[in-house]
Amino acid sequence: MEYSVLMSIYRNSKINEVDACLNSLFNQTIKSNDMVIVIDGPIPQNLSDYLQEISKSHEEIKIYPIEKNVGLGNALKYGMNYCQNQLIARMDTDDICVLDRMEKQLECFKNDETLSIVGTNIAEFIDSIDNVVAYRNVPENHNDICEYLKKRCPFNHMTVMFKKSEIEKAGGYMDWHYNEDSYLWVRMYLSNCKFYNIQENLVFARVGEDMYRRRGGIKYYKSEKNLFKFMRQHKIISFFAYHKAKTIRFILYVLMPNRLRGWAYKKFARSKQ
Repeated sequence: MEYSVLMSIYRNSKINEVDACLNSLFNQTIKSNDMVIVIDGPIPQNLSDYLQEISKSHEEIKIYPIEKNVGLGNALKYGMNYCQNQLIARMDTDDICVLDRMEKQLECFKNDETLSIVGTNIAEFIDSIDNVVAYRNVPENHNDICEYLKKRCPFNHMTVMFKKSEIEKAGGYMDWHYNEDSYLWVRMYLSNCKFYNIQENLVFARVGEDMYRRRGGIKYYKSEKNLFKFMRQHKIISFFAYHKAKTIRFILYVLMPNRLRGWAYKKFARSKQ
């Protein structure tokens, strides 16, 4: 089974991190024949030179620049038009794949042709994959994922592999500040797509020292509040569930001090196992 890889790079991407990411893809047990990299707006010259150089030695890499920064959702929507295969794997260019990630996801699609999307758990690390600080585990089976979606994001976005036709059926990637991935999963739910998550950490996701603390503010709150409002309007969640969700997020993202928010994320939203 052949698959494409879809990635986006922007001005703050770092060459050493992009290089580590790409090497984890080049060394997969089942390699991609089509790796689409969208350049979302202007990037530093040294990063541009690096991409041009590595694309010369890896013909599977195709680079598609966008003149102005349009945001991740729009960049992925643009890049998906160039993906040649029906199966597409998402990857963030600062993260690192376990070397049999793609093989295990392809096996899922081979064993169940009704699947629309397959994700995995992640190990979050700082600087080196030897320094894992937390894990984010997500539900395995379709029904559990659908229930989880009503409260929290049910996929680790940098781990997913999906059928292009199923994403297009749900309207494709769209811009939704901070939550373009969650917005897509909700629309896939409305399109009766079938979900699955492999219960293994198949991606090392890079985080910063203060990522958990910084994940807040009024813009972040409004983004999530509006996502839950969208779910309420489409009768995915109840009136009570909507108001409960937005109240919790107002406390977490707006009222809670950064230091305390960082503790809350690690305590309640992440695993140490």
